[in-house]
Amino acid sequence: MRKIIFVATVLICAFATSFAQSKTPTAVTTAFNQKFPNATNVKWDKENAHNYEASFVWKGVNYAANFSDTGEWLETETPTTFNQLPEKVQTAFNTSHKGVTPKAVSKIETSKQGTIYEVELKQGAKTVEVFYKADGTETKE
Repeated sequence: MRKIIFVATVLICAFATSFAQSKTPTAVTTAFNQKFPNATNVKWDKENAHNYEASFVWKGVNYAANFSDTGEWLETETPTTFNQLPEKVQTAFNTSHKGVTPKAVSKIETSKQGTIYEVELKQGAKTVEVFYKADGTETKE
């Protein structure tokens, strides 16, 4: 019985993934392929009514990129380490969050704000995301 449930779950997940892939607008996939040629392991998710996110590997690095439903590139997120952040961002975070160890860190290149940095941390039971410009100024995403 367990095997049947497992197989059914795998098939449902595979179908859902392929359904999401097939529902991604051509304008989005075309823009993606132009910006990230030869990307591999591409998986699409619909973020909201007008936004699609691709998770993928490009040049050996994991990325996530968001596009509008018309194919406009919105942002690209790359995981990084705290030590790879600009020094001013590290200083700003350490000053405002003394003794806190970041849970995850990302570099986000956006079409509107340029490059920003995201630092995730635990506050009680929830995860909080803090965003910085390269000069260490805290910002909204």
